[in-house]
This record gives sequence, structure tokens and C-alpha cells, in this order.
Amino acid sequence: MSQSVNPLVEEPVGDIEAYDKHHSQIAQPRASWKGRIWDTFDLPPFERKMLFKVDAVILTFASLGYFIKNLDQTNTSTAFLSGMKEDLNMFGNELVTSTSIWTVGYVIGQIPSNLLLTRIEPRWVIPALELGWGVATLATYSVKSVKSLYALRFLVGLFESGFYPGIHYLLGSWYTPREIGKRAMIFWLAGSLGQMFSGILQAAAHKNLNMVHGLEGWRWLFIIDAIITLPIAVFGFFFFPPLPLQGKNTWWLTADEFDLARNRLQNIGRAGKQPWTRAKVKSLLFSWHTYFLPILYVLWNNAYPQAPIGYWLKSFNSKTNPPVPGKTYTVEQINQLPLPQTAIFVVVAASFAWLSDGAFRGRRWPFIYIGAVYSIIIAAIFIKLPLYKNINATMALYWISTAGQGAGPLILTFINEMCYNDTEKRALLVAAANDFAYVVQAIVPNFVWKTTEFPKARKGWIYSLSLNIALIAWITIILYLRRRDQRKALHGSPAASTNASIASPDLKGYDGLESPDAQHDNGYEHDQNRVVQSLSKH
Repeated sequence: MSQSVNPLVEEPVGDIEAYDKHHSQIAQPRASWKGRIWDTFDLPPFERKMLFKVDAVILTFASLGYFIKNLDQTNTSTAFLSGMKEDLNMFGNELVTSTSIWTVGYVIGQIPSNLLLTRIEPRWVIPALELGWGVATLATYSVKSVKSLYALRFLVGLFESGFYPGIHYLLGSWYTPREIGKRAMIFWLAGSLGQMFSGILQAAAHKNLNMVHGLEGWRWLFIIDAIITLPIAVFGFFFFPPLPLQGKNTWWLTADEFDLARNRLQNIGRAGKQPWTRAKVKSLLFSWHTYFLPILYVLWNNAYPQAPIGYWLKSFNSKTNPPVPGKTYTVEQINQLPLPQTAIFVVVAASFAWLSDGAFRGRRWPFIYIGAVYSIIIAAIFIKLPLYKNINATMALYWISTAGQGAGPLILTFINEMCYNDTEKRALLVAAANDFAYVVQAIVPNFVWKTTEFPKARKGWIYSLSLNIALIAWITIILYLRRRDQRKALHGSPAASTNASIASPDLKGYDGLESPDAQHDNGYEHDQNRVVQSLSKH
């Protein structure tokens, strides 16, 4: 809370009794301008300190890890544009094939890894996977053939598989609704920065390291990637915490801070691990969540355009029939000119998350609609656009082409919150959403985003337009089903209560009947006194 609301919260808080004293005098905090920027500023110092520690470890590790993961993924395409194509004779669809093989490895490990997190401490699962992909990435620098590249891309995909869905599951296991959207977005955008940095890194490698020790610049890219990855994995083994509802504390939280972290979750209905019984399996099989929620993410993920700007820039350098005679781009320009696209995307996506947690009071779905409508317009333009008629205009359109694609982490947050009362279901559906998305991605790009059809890629843009239309229809169906369950739950239907997002008719605070986790009620505010009462018992 801000000092203007209650100066008492600025006093030092060193134990649960002091925390209890503050909360007993604070019924409903009022958002300050600092709290709108970062939510912990409106919390009492004891809780703020606990969340600072959690953010410092989980967000730092998650963001650095995802930065490297996307740096690795983008490095293959960047290396392709910077000499690997010629060195490995990749003149057909080998690049798309290598991506598809990576995706096969990625698909295999996701669901088992996420379910493992419900039973084993995350510090043993996530850092071990990161260590594996760091070693496989390092080995990529030495490839001499496309077949060797394929084998290593499969291993990298397998080791990377548990990271992204696993971190989203972990975010849902630590944060409340007023906090999770921003953090999910920060985690995800770290990957976009990895994509952005890949171009800068490749340009620097090509300029400063090309043929150093006899290695081409694109090979140094993978060496640098691995050098960054391996220390982060070691960091994870020492710092990454168990989950609060797993009942085991970590060395960097005090006992009182751990109790607070656990009780915050219990008081908004988060569930800990439960045994796998016949009844649980039956409830999963007969829940519409199981069949509808993952498809939402599948549609969004595959509607994302396959970054044709790099191919467009490279096409100017064609030795036969150049599109604009006399106009060429250097390797550095090909790697750096797409960077504004990522910068614009980061700003728009971040605004989605801050508005979702703040002004939109936990609603995730409006940004799915906004992004899909925007992306439909962009795709419709590129289907008919003459790419070389006005080079500056085409460049500007490429820069803003992905601005509407920022709803991804909010979709996984939406799934996290919809399944708040069943941790196994939550882990399963978050992983299944990402997994099924990549199953489609492993197959369809070979037909609609062919390397040989870039930079025009009109089939790809038609595909993107179609999936965004389907995305609008699908989220509308999900909102209808959720509202139906909520209404049934209000009238006491046991079957509907399994899927419903509210527990009683008066719990409408954060999103009314529109919230996937409405009983959270401002994410935390109306539960403050219950948290304190629960903590005082410890």
C-alpha cells in the first residue's frame, strides 16, 4: 500500500505478528500510481519482501532461461541467413525440416515433464533440462552435414521441452491473479529479446569472429549460446525453489515467508498435489476444459507468422533476377533491420499484460480478441501486398506485423486460472496446450510456410488469417461454456462446480462472472484478513 492510504504499512515488519497487526487495520488497499506500475508496491512490507525474493529467483531464472532458449531457436534461422545455408548445402526445405525435427523432440517431453513437476522439486527437473540443451547446443557448432544438424536439433528440442510449460505451471503455483499476468508476460518477452539479440549477436560474430580459429561466424553463435546457458543451469540447481503447496521450504525464504506464500495460495483456492485416482481421471476425461482450453493456445500459436522479413531482405541479394537491381543488404543489415519488429511487439505485448492485471481486473480474453482482429487485418494486407513496389512501406508493415500476437502468455495464464483447484489438471492442460501447438507446428509449416515460397509466402498469410478467425470463434465458445457452468454452479449443480470458476454468487470482485478465478476477488484484497487469520495459526 502507498503511504497516502495508510502510513502504518511503512513501519518495519519483521514477523507474522507485525504483519497481522498491519492487515487487521487494512481492509481494502487502494491502488497507488506505483502499484499500477508494479503490484508489490501496494502490499505491506513483509509481503513485499517475500515477493521480491520470489521474483528475484523465479523471474530471473525463468527469464534468462527463456532468453537463451529463444536465442537458440532463432540462432538456427539467423545462422541460415549468415552462411550456414551455403556451408551445409541447405538449398531446399532443410531449414523448415530442421525446425520440424526440433519440434518432434520438443513435443515428446512436455507433458511428462510438467506432470513430473507435481511430484518432484522443480530444481531437479528444470535446471537438468537446461543443462542438457546447453550441451547439445554447444555440439551444434561442429556440424558438417544437415543430418548431424537434424540429430542435434532433436536433442535440443527434447531438453527444451519442459521449460516453457513448466515455468507457466510454476508461476501459477506462486502468484495470485493480480500478479501472474505481468510475470508471465515478462517471462515470455525475455524470449522475444532473445530473438532480437540473436540478430545483434550474429552480426557481431560475423564481423569479429568469422574464421577465428578457422570457424565461420555462424558457428561461433552456438558456442556463445552454450557458454551463456550452462552457468544459468548451475544457478538453478542452487536457487530454484520447491512449490509452496508441496510443503517443503527453500533455504532463501524464512519460515514465516514460506507460510505466507503458502497461505496466499490456499486462500484463493489453489490446490496442492492430489493422488491419481479413478475419479480424478474420470473428471479429466469428462471436463470440457480438457478438450477446449488447449486448442485455444494451438490456434494462437500457429496463427503467428513465420518472420518473413529476413527472407525479404535476403531476396534483394539474389544473383539471378534480383527484385530491385542495384539494391542489396549486407549480412549485418539483414540481421539488424528486423529488430524494430521485435521492439514494437515487446511494447504492445507488455501493455496487454499490465492492462490485463490492472485496468481490466484480471480479464485475459479481451486481448485475445484484440490481437486476433489486428492480425486478421495484417494478414489480409500481406496476401495482396506487392513486396517491392514501395520498399519503405513494406519494411514498416513488416515491423508492425506481429504487434497483435502478444496474447500467448495470457492464454496460458487463463488456463492456469481456469484450473486453479486441481494442480494435476493445471499442469497437464498447460503442457498439453503448448504440446499440441507444436505438434501442429511440426507438420503444417512444411506446406504453408515453405522456405522456397518466401518472402511472399501468401499461403502462410492465408493460413494465419484463417486461424485468427477460428481463434475468435473458439474463445467465444469457451466464454459461453464458462458462463454456463458459473450459472449452474450458482444453483448448486455438483457437475458444473467441477468446471465453474466461482464458488458463490457474491464473489464477483475481480471479474464478476467473467473471471476465470473470480473468487480471487481483486487477486488478494478481500482475502487479506483470512490470510492473516490462517497465518496466525502457525
